[in-house]
This record gives sequence, C-alpha cells and structure tokens, in this order.
Amino acid sequence: MTTLKQAIDALKPIEGGWRGTVPENWTQGRTAYGGFSAALALHVAQQSDIDLPPLRSAQVSFIGPLSGDITIRASRLRRGRNAAFVQADVESAAGLGLRATFVFMAAVESRVDHQTGSAPDFPVPGPDTQTFRGHSAVAFSRNFDLLDRRDDSVGPAEWLRWARLVEREGLDPMVELIAIADCLPPAALKLLGGPAPLSSMTWLLNILGPQPVTQDGWWLLRATTDYTKDGSSSQQMAIWNADGTPVAEQMQSVAIFA
Repeated sequence: MTTLKQAIDALKPIEGGWRGTVPENWTQGRTAYGGFSAALALHVAQQSDIDLPPLRSAQVSFIGPLSGDITIRASRLRRGRNAAFVQADVESAAGLGLRATFVFMAAVESRVDHQTGSAPDFPVPGPDTQTFRGHSAVAFSRNFDLLDRRDDSVGPAEWLRWARLVEREGLDPMVELIAIADCLPPAALKLLGGPAPLSSMTWLLNILGPQPVTQDGWWLLRATTDYTKDGSSSQQMAIWNADGTPVAEQMQSVAIFA
C-alpha cells in the first residue's frame, strides 16, 4: 500500500506544476478518493507561495474522474495583508478532475468570541476498542481506522464516525485533516438502505482554528442529509477532535443515481 506521505513525496516538479500518480489503494470506484486528490492539491497550493498563513477554507469541485498519472498546478489568485487565495487544478488523461480554491488567512484581533453546539456523545476509541479498517470493496477506506455509532441516537439520514489515518507520520496537519474530512459515505445512502452509484459534486470546508490537533490521530466526523430529491443531495458535515473541540464545518453536494 502507498501511504499519503509516500504519494506526496513521489510528486515530481514539471514546468508549471507537479506530476504524480493515483495509487490503486487510494481509489474510489473509477476515480481517486476525493480526500486524497484534495490533499495533494492542498500540498501543491502550500508550495506555490512563501510564508502562507494557515488554511481557513477550501472550496472543492469534483469535475471528472482522476486515475493513473495526474498533473497538479496551483496559482495565486490574490494575496492581501491577511489572506491569500490559491487555485489548484488536478488533471489526468480524462481531463480536469478537481478544481479547488484554498483560502489562507492569518488570525486578526477581534472583539467577538462566539461558538454554538457541542460534540456528540460518542467517546473516543480507546486502546481496547474494536475498530475496523475500511472495507475491501472500497479501496481507499483501507487507509483508515474507523468506528461508527450505530444505535438509535443516530438519525435515519446521519453518519457518526471516528476516523484516523493508519499512516500519518510526517504529514502536514492541514493535509491530514483534508484527507480525513471526506471519508464518510454520503448520509443519503442510509435512506436508500445500501450502496448506490453516486458522485460528489462540490465540497466546502471551513477550518475553525489556526492548527488542527487531536489525540492519537482520532477525529470525530458527522454528516447529516438535509435534502435528497431528484438525484440531488445536500448535506451538512462537521469535525471534532478527541477533546470535543470543533475543528471544521462542511457542506457537500452529492449526485445519487438511484
């Protein structure tokens, strides 16, 4: 198996960008797992400018399939005193597969300090907790240790899952978080009662702090479908660390062909 760190280290500089490969163990059907391709795009975006502040937001469009050899290019859209906008494109033989806009922003003084909500009541896995390592039918999921909550406290269109990368040593914390953030199945699948053909369309992720940290690699993920009709699904997503601190808020659009 190729780790995420190995895939990043294998990127080769070319004129105007970087060239790499989607390993088989990071695929999801006929394309790369979205968290993998977004993580590579973020890494290249981080290399595109000097002294970038922390990542604050990512807007990702999954435009087409990505497989085999890929090319990643990043360019500055704008850089001001506090914020920098960087666009990153990932292409393969099938054409443009992913386009992301990353917003890097330094902290600024503010009189406002406000947040609402709390982490779900789902204890972090301990040393003796029985977890599972993905599913053999979904190649990329084998890169994660996972624990789902399956009791009646979880809604009929909701996923609640602890997740961690099996191999995460040496990764930038933001790259690790991006790779983890997309590893929940769409919550609308619960309404269908099983697997179905689908495609993520867009993904918005807002980071709630300057540097994501947790314990032993564990992150708590939740996805809840707000609307599913005529093949289109919209869902809200959130991430907490092992201490219950909110780390990110997300929203995703998914096309479901069932």
